[in-house]
Amino acid sequence: MAQARPAAPVAPQPTAPVAPAPRKAAARPKAAAAPARAAGGRRPAPAADAEPGWGRPKKPRPVRGKSRDDVGWVKAHGGSGATSMVEAFGGVDVGARWPDPARGEPRRVVLVGRTSARGLQSVSQALGALKDGNAPQGLELLGVVLVADAPGRLPLSLLRRIRVLRSVARVHRVPWIPAWRTGGRPRSVPRQLATLSKLVGGELYGEGAVS
Repeated sequence: MAQARPAAPVAPQPTAPVAPAPRKAAARPKAAAAPARAAGGRRPAPAADAEPGWGRPKKPRPVRGKSRDDVGWVKAHGGSGATSMVEAFGGVDVGARWPDPARGEPRRVVLVGRTSARGLQSVSQALGALKDGNAPQGLELLGVVLVADAPGRLPLSLLRRIRVLRSVARVHRVPWIPAWRTGGRPRSVPRQLATLSKLVGGELYGEGAVS
């Protein structure tokens, strides 16, 4: 009986190299979203209470009173109380800028602001523009009127700011008057308004009656 021959050795098959897995591309940071546009491709308008910066060139329409001697009430910021001053003493509401006497606008001006931190800062900026020459020539600053932004006493930090303002201008403080909040007239007029009436030379509410 013939013996079985041993099987021939099998040659090893070459193994194909395994390709490395493709790397994932690093995620690119998303670009900041562009501000939304209103209908028609226009950008949204700025906030309504935004005030133009002091010292920037402006060409507003002239604001004239009955005479060149009328007092111009200049608001240091929105909601300063300048409108209440005009209603109480008369004069011209100039807006948030210094008037130009060369254009027939009031030369005698009063700067009005609130006693809040933001209000006092705006008053300081307006006075700085006047001091630095960023205002028309021929202006006579009668004083600064600070209208109370809330009932009660002011914090010490705000009183210190007012003290600094007093060192550069004549400051008149007006207390909190609840009637002004609803658009009315005060039944009893504070003495501070009587003093202010003498300063601007106008009768209080056109009646001259001060209690």
